[in-house]
Amino acid sequence: MPHIPTTAAKGPMSYAIFQLARAHRAHAAALLRAMDLHPGQELLLMQLFDRDGQTQSELLESVGLDHSTVSKSLRRMQDAGLLVREPAAHDRRVMVVHLTDKGRSMREPIAALWQALEETSARNLSEQQAESFVDTAYAIAEALSSRALPQEESE
Repeated sequence: MPHIPTTAAKGPMSYAIFQLARAHRAHAAALLRAMDLHPGQELLLMQLFDRDGQTQSELLESVGLDHSTVSKSLRRMQDAGLLVREPAAHDRRVMVVHLTDKGRSMREPIAALWQALEETSARNLSEQQAESFVDTAYAIAEALSSRALPQEESE
């Protein structure tokens, strides 16, 4: 186990989550770089593989990233020829995102990358530990997302 700073000693689980997230993101970023993608872009592509022609707002909600991050990613992905954004027929202010052939061709490589990331991540775990971890991670995420932020409580 890594050395936990004394200030973080009262939150060993939170420190472990931070270390895990950082290590996982770094490894994923290295794999994605080899495919000329930036972290998070694969998540947007995955959403579009399941349902092409989503609005930017729908994508924003599904990946849980902020507006500027998603806009920047979509712009980069459009510049890379992976998708096109066009105004919706019903409302020109609404942007609809469609995959290009190049974008659609990323489905299998991304699935393979995700599988490799999973195998590396779970390498030191039994199948039961891996399943338990997934349940635990979602339980923690639920606890965090259902908890009102302090400033919301005081209003």
